[in-house]
Amino acid sequence: MNDWAEFRHFRYLLTILEKQGFRTAAEELHTSQPNLTVQARQFQENAGVRLFRRSRSGRIRPTETGMAFIQLARTLLELRDEVIDLLNAIEQGEIASVCFGSTPMVDPSLFRSLCAMHRTLLPSASIRSTHGDTVQLVDEVLSGAVDAALVTMPVNHPELSIQEVRKDRLVVCLLKDSPLAQYPALLPKDLRDHLSILYHPKRHPAAHARLLQLLHSVDIQLEQYSRASHPSEMQALVRDGFGVALIPEGTTLDERLTTRPVAGVDWTVDTALIYHKQRHPKSLPILAKKFLKVHSSGEAASLSPHTKRPVRTAVIRNKKDSQETTEDGPIQLSLLG
Repeated sequence: MNDWAEFRHFRYLLTILEKQGFRTAAEELHTSQPNLTVQARQFQENAGVRLFRRSRSGRIRPTETGMAFIQLARTLLELRDEVIDLLNAIEQGEIASVCFGSTPMVDPSLFRSLCAMHRTLLPSASIRSTHGDTVQLVDEVLSGAVDAALVTMPVNHPELSIQEVRKDRLVVCLLKDSPLAQYPALLPKDLRDHLSILYHPKRHPAAHARLLQLLHSVDIQLEQYSRASHPSEMQALVRDGFGVALIPEGTTLDERLTTRPVAGVDWTVDTALIYHKQRHPKSLPILAKKFLKVHSSGEAASLSPHTKRPVRTAVIRNKKDSQETTEDGPIQLSLLG
């Protein structure tokens, strides 16, 4: 229904807003100033929006709608270029196969979805999979051995495109017959004598350090603990009576185990899609946009679909316990983000 809008309209208006004037924009675009004036007026009238105002000095000042237009137009024109690049790559037979990776802490359904979306986008390309820790997969993406990977944060490297997919709240994994299981949620103090199982520090040192910081913020000091190299191993240790563990909410559980949220905090495992900014198959930028549209949690504070916020009042068991909560609501903490 907006067939009147063409790529040139977005390119023209974006240049006008970025250059803050018609004359400099016309020079940049190698066209006439009257032509730009007509194009800008027609676009705004047809769309029913006002993208800019003129200051007393004659310079163009974007409106609030105009500021949003700048970002959206850049995205649209970038997508146009990515589509053409991908079509050229397909025509030249450049994408015969891809290799995708995933870490143990990432929801397996996300990895399956990533692979399925690429098959839909490019059915002729074969997909190889690999699994490893975040540090390992980051190195392999940087070297080109892996094209893209779903990893847990934090990750930071200037050569990587790092796009957050979603957040999964950390919950306490414990035995169903544990005395703590009688409560709908636990307090941080409940973890002091029971949290004794952690994901192995060497599997993701930055995430481990961040977790210890967050535990310290609620007065929990861990000096000795059991270490697991895989989420299934963490559950096995809980099942065998070595203590409780923190795992992503929604994890498939052993039938003898259950989970409880921790009241007053908001700790999450953050999943991101990473690939090399320069050296990547031409299908990846478009795949990433489609994947994030389907799976992204949107707001930074939102959690995965199966995640619910803890109800703090449900775990206030007496006046002494209630002193550990705050009147302003849960403390917002991000575990791996």
